[in-house]
Amino acid sequence: MEVSDLPAINAGLNAVATVMMTAGFVFIRRKQVSQHRACMVSAFIVSVVFLISYVLHKVLVHGVHTPFGGDGPMRPIYYTMLGTHIVLAMVMGPLILRTFWLARRGDIERHRKWARWTFPIWYYVSVTGVLIYFFIYVWYPAAPAD
Repeated sequence: MEVSDLPAINAGLNAVATVMMTAGFVFIRRKQVSQHRACMVSAFIVSVVFLISYVLHKVLVHGVHTPFGGDGPMRPIYYTMLGTHIVLAMVMGPLILRTFWLARRGDIERHRKWARWTFPIWYYVSVTGVLIYFFIYVWYPAAPAD
């Protein structure tokens, strides 16, 4: 494995977290609380591994920004998605920890209220994390520097 493999691994981790969150959502709708809990804890663990891997990649490439190579109408679409992704990713951690803490404490009513905000934000950040990978590494990679 090389440093250049980390972005694809990170996108995979985000995808796994998204699948686990989807399953957790389905389970709670079916009132299968223990399965919901297992999926959400798994999504959290995968997200933490992602965060560690993401920071490791940034450290190893010395924080080098990966440019977006698209133009035309895709540029504002990409940068809007990236901007919202970054802002929401910054608030995600405290939201997730608070939501988990309320569930662990058994305060299910407040847990539900927090989860109504936490879940869609976490889901959006995970999905857009995968999309950002595809935008900058697969669909619209920047031309190599001369």
